[in-house]
Amino acid sequence: QVQLVESGGGLVQPGGSLRLSCAASGSIFSSYAMGWYRQAPGKQRELVAIVTSADTTDYADSVKGRFTISRDNAKHTVNLQMNSLKPEDTAIYYCNVRLTGVLNMVYTYWGQGTQVTVSS
Repeated sequence: QVQLVESGGGLVQPGGSLRLSCAASGSIFSSYAMGWYRQAPGKQRELVAIVTSADTTDYADSVKGRFTISRDNAKHTVNLQMNSLKPEDTAIYYCNVRLTGVLNMVYTYWGQGTQVTVSS
């Protein structure tokens, strides 16, 4: 199994910045994508950003130009640099890993979540 450890959440003022990190460990022996999702109270969990094994990236429209996702393959780590934070960015942020195994089966793992609060 894969374990994900997240860090970097906290309270910031609007316009501030945070950097989230997620380190994966365990049975990581296949190609994988890493990403971040978030969920605010009463809302669905939504994709924030992903980075694939080919190092391509994709972002939610709401965070484009403000957030940057990156990965360190040697450390199995994914980072999310969040700039120009807005109150609507307030949510629990979840790290996600998707492994591709035998027969092209996909295995998904989630972190425990880290709270990001943007408020004055």
